[in-house]
Amino acid sequence: MESIAKTRNLRVAPTRIELVIDQIRGKDVQAALNVLEFSRKRVAKAIKETLKSAIANAENNHGLDVDTLYVSRVHVDQGPMLKRFLPRARGRASRILKRTSHLTVAVQERE
Repeated sequence: MESIAKTRNLRVAPTRIELVIDQIRGKDVQAALNVLEFSRKRVAKAIKETLKSAIANAENNHGLDVDTLYVSRVHVDQGPMLKRFLPRARGRASRILKRTSHLTVAVQERE
């Protein structure tokens, strides 16, 4: 049985999250937590919290053994963009898109 945790509206671009989640996909949860603990990326902390939530959901809601869990699915979707303007020369303005992300982490028992 699969247990899922989601974090919505993270103020990090999806491409930055992809760099970290590619490293934990398919790994045991303890190995994935170690990778996230020692990652130098700022977003690793948010991914680690979401993974811990998925592990807690598996343990409490489905009664799964934590030692046999692995990261079965992890993906990021684009969230709503915040639009900001940057003043430029000669009275012009450029648009800046502050991207947000929706993160989904699923853990499952290894058989």
